[in-house]
Amino acid sequence: MRKLGGVRAPHRKGTADSAPRPIPIPPEIRLPMSMHIGAPAKPIVKAGDTVQVGQLIGEAAGFVSSPVHASVSGKVKRVDEYDAVTGLGAASVVIESDGEQTPYDGLRAPELSDMKSFLDAVRDSGVVGLGGAGFPTAVKLTVKDVSAVDYILINGAECEPYITSDTRTMLDETEMLEEGALLLQKYLGVKSIVFGVESNKPGPIKKLTEFASRRDGIEVRTLPALYPQGGEKVLIYQITGRRVPEGKLPLDIGVIVLNCTTLTAIVKYIRTGMPLVSKCVTVDGSAVINPGNVVAPIGAPLAALFDFCGGLKDDVKKVLMGGPMMGIAVPDTDMPVLKATNAALAFSEKDALLPAETPCIRCGRCVSHCPMGLAPLEFERTYRLKKPELLEKYKVNLCMECGCCAYSCPAKRMLVQYVKLSKIMLREYQAAQKAAAEKKEAAV
Repeated sequence: MRKLGGVRAPHRKGTADSAPRPIPIPPEIRLPMSMHIGAPAKPIVKAGDTVQVGQLIGEAAGFVSSPVHASVSGKVKRVDEYDAVTGLGAASVVIESDGEQTPYDGLRAPELSDMKSFLDAVRDSGVVGLGGAGFPTAVKLTVKDVSAVDYILINGAECEPYITSDTRTMLDETEMLEEGALLLQKYLGVKSIVFGVESNKPGPIKKLTEFASRRDGIEVRTLPALYPQGGEKVLIYQITGRRVPEGKLPLDIGVIVLNCTTLTAIVKYIRTGMPLVSKCVTVDGSAVINPGNVVAPIGAPLAALFDFCGGLKDDVKKVLMGGPMMGIAVPDTDMPVLKATNAALAFSEKDALLPAETPCIRCGRCVSHCPMGLAPLEFERTYRLKKPELLEKYKVNLCMECGCCAYSCPAKRMLVQYVKLSKIMLREYQAAQKAAAEKKEAAV
C-alpha cells in the first residue's frame, strides 16, 4: 500500500470528557430546506401554522434529497426564500417556539420487515451524513446488488482538531451503534462491518471492541491519529487498501461509509419514530469561555450554543461552523445549527489572523503531505495561467479540500481557495466544451 500523506495537526480534544448537555430551547429557530447534498426540501407549512416536534415541514424533492422536520413546537413565523447558510434562494422555515417541546402526535416507530422497509425508514428519518458531508443516507444505502458490497465502514476517526461530538457518540451510545451494525447486517447482508477509530480515542476503542468481540463480521480497526484519517477516501484506503477512482463512488468498489453518529440517528428513529431534530455539537475555541459538548435543536442559532457555554470573550475575531481544517467561517452567530453541524468554534484575534502569503519556494511539502497524491502547487499555477484543460490532467476533482497542503506550506499559500476556484473554472470549461460539441453536432 502507498504511504498516506496527511499532517499531524494538534488534537486539542479538550472537550472529550464533556458529556453533552441540552441547551435551553431558543425563542426562535430557522430550518433551511437545503441542509443536505441534493435538491432542497419543499416546505409544506405556511406562516401561522402550529407545529410540533418531529412534524414534517419539508418534503424531500426528489431521490437525492431529504425531508426536514420541526425541531421545536410552536408557530411558523414565516417561510422566506433565503438560505442562511449559502445566501442563495433556497427556502427556510422560521418557527417561534412555545417552549413546550410537544412531540408530534403522529409519530410512530417504523415496522421493519425487509430491506425496502428499512430503507424507507432511513429516508423518513431525515438522516443525512452527520460527519459534515450531509449526503442523504437513504441514497447511500440504496444498493441494486447488495452482494457486491464487501464492507460497511463506520467512521469514528473524528480527525479534525477540537471536535469531540462523535467521540461522545461512541462513548455514550455504544449500545445503539451495536444495534445499528446488526440492522445493517440483517437488511443489507454485508460481509464485514468495520469501525475505524483513531488511536487517540482509547475509550471508544475499548467500548466498541467489547461488543465487536461478541459479534461475527464486526471488527474495530485502530487507525493512526493523522489528519485527514476520517476523509472517506482515506478511510477506505487505510482499512481496505482500495482506491476510489476519479468520478466514482465508494459503492463502485464495494464499500459503503457511514459516520458513527449517522448510524445512531437511524437507530433512534427506528426505536421511537422521532426523526432527526437535534444534534450534539462541540463548542470550543480560544474565544469560548466554557467549552463543552451541547445538544441543540437543529435550526438553533449558534449564539444560543455560545451563550450556554458562558458566552464569548471580548476579543473574538472568527467563528467557524465545523472544524478548523474544513469548517466554514460564518458572518455572524445568527447562523443556524444544521443537520451536519458537529462543531461551533470561536477564536480570538491572535488565533484568527491569517499569515501573509509569500512566494512559493517549490519545496514540495504540499505534494508530500497530500493524502491523495496530488500536486496542489500546480492547481494554483494552472488557475493563474487560466488553463483549465491542464486541471483535468492534474485531476483537481480528486482533491477533497482537506487543507493539508495549506497547513504544511511554509509560504502560507492559500491553496484550498485556489482549488475551489480551479474546480469552478474546470466545470465552466467542461460545460462550454459540451455545449460547443452539441452545437457542432446539431449543425451537421
